[in-house]
Amino acid sequence: MMHRFIPVRRLFSETKCSLPCQLRRRCFSQVARNEIDNRDGLVRKMPPFDYSPPPYTGPSADQILSKRKEYLSPSMFYFYTKPLNIVEGRMQYLFDDKGRRYLDAFGGIATVCCGHCHPDVVEAIVNQTKRLQHSTVLYLNHAIADFAEALANKLPGNLKVVFFTNSGTEANELAMMISRLYTGCHDIISLRNAYHGNAAATMGATAQSNWKFNVLQSGVHHALNPDPYRGVFGSDGEKYAKDVQDLIQFGTSGNVAGFISEAIQGVGGIIELAPGYLPAVYSTIKKAGGLCIADEVQAGFARTGSHFWGFENHGVVPDIVTMAKGIGNGIPLGAVVTTPEIAEVLTRRSYFNTFGGNPVCTSGGLAVLKVIEKEKFQENAFVVGTYLKERLTALKNKYDLIGDVRGRGLMLGVELVTDQKLKTPAKLETIHVMDQMKELGVLVGKGGFYGNVFRITPPLCFTKEDADFLVDAMDYTMEKM
Repeated sequence: MMHRFIPVRRLFSETKCSLPCQLRRRCFSQVARNEIDNRDGLVRKMPPFDYSPPPYTGPSADQILSKRKEYLSPSMFYFYTKPLNIVEGRMQYLFDDKGRRYLDAFGGIATVCCGHCHPDVVEAIVNQTKRLQHSTVLYLNHAIADFAEALANKLPGNLKVVFFTNSGTEANELAMMISRLYTGCHDIISLRNAYHGNAAATMGATAQSNWKFNVLQSGVHHALNPDPYRGVFGSDGEKYAKDVQDLIQFGTSGNVAGFISEAIQGVGGIIELAPGYLPAVYSTIKKAGGLCIADEVQAGFARTGSHFWGFENHGVVPDIVTMAKGIGNGIPLGAVVTTPEIAEVLTRRSYFNTFGGNPVCTSGGLAVLKVIEKEKFQENAFVVGTYLKERLTALKNKYDLIGDVRGRGLMLGVELVTDQKLKTPAKLETIHVMDQMKELGVLVGKGGFYGNVFRITPPLCFTKEDADFLVDAMDYTMEKM
């Protein structure tokens, strides 16, 4: 059945693009369900939403940008030629200072899982703030204990001791330290193209030069990335896994502290590890006396749809799980979960985190778990994510510019290339498409080492109608190139 397309005002002017014509395949057939008739300027209307923000009376985008340049770190960058001034958010939508609505397909970098300002999460945070904003974990409070219990119940095996942090970087730092303390070894194996944080140890585990400063980073070995699209062994996970064995034999004493990886690399460009890789590597690491750390900062909390945690898609059970981002729907919250035996190592000295596990954040985190369950967001991520991936794959078959569509659930990547055979990264084209989609009202992220991968990680309340609007906006933009 064909969708009815509604004519709307053109959202950006007709300008000639200098991009080479061979980047797309021409299609002059009648309008199909995944196409927009660009000749008549028809654009699918954004799905209706029953909210309009009040008039914005704050400083302009130019004023904010001026203050950022004067008072904030010059390392802070922003998306788009003309940066957005976002002033409100509701569920899967964001609003700028002019009251214009945008479909948020980036979710604050895979962070907003329940939707912007979800009323249940907001209510939990506000109510706790009114009662007790902060004291210390040196006193008793039910909020931290309730959330720890609920979180432990979502994990397999004996993973039931929780340490709360404020971010994913903190969580991964703590997990790496725990593995070194428990094993008595220093060497940790990570993957090339990985991102695990930007502090001392995690920067060592991170393996992209554009995220690494020239400071001391010791004891981390980076294995071949089991990347089915660009990797040397394609989708053969066991061949990649042999490199980990080689690293242990020829780069360490024969024993290691641990292995850390994401199930789907987020910053690295939404790369799902090759099938069979994690089971083989986990076995190798165990034989070398190490612990297996699953970084679930981006893939966790139902985002992949088929499972609550990304590592579950690979049939493995780690020794330590780290998490952040979706755990709090946007509040500063992270966690490390491990077994009682492993957790004991932190009693050798005093370990303390002033804000980790504070009552406001843990109340918000518990509300997030309840919302995911109540509103069946894991099921929605699977159903809508599968539909969205199918539509994006159909788009790949239409345009040579799209080299790969990958990921699971609502953690999807679209890699753009200028040459299908050579897989030459389409850096400028990615920026162009991203900018034009913003003009049409769709916000996506980008990542990958070359900056040529669209990162699609929307709130888990994303609908099929939202998916249609996103794909049609991408289709419309590419058809005009």
